Amino acid sequence: MRLPLIKHVLAFVEANDEDWVNETLELLEHLADSPALKDEELEVIGELISNLYGSLEVNQMIKSGQDKKEALNAFMKRVTGSIDN
Repeated sequence: MRLPLIKHVLAFVEANDEDWVNETLELLEHLADSPALKDEELEVIGELISNLYGSLEVNQMIKSGQDKKEALNAFMKRVTGSIDN
């Protein structure tokens, strides 16, 4: 997951709403089921999906009262912690 992408999507959610991101996720997940995709294309779609879900999760943390910077840091610590284990 890439923090700059998550921040960029968060800015989009703030300017619009998260329904757009949810609909985009539905489309990307449907697209990922296509047998016509190459492995590299599937990896890119998977990375996009991960970053979009991460953005939604950080957005929920912000909605629950956390500061944006605090929510981003907490999320990234959790993600890097799960990768290290």
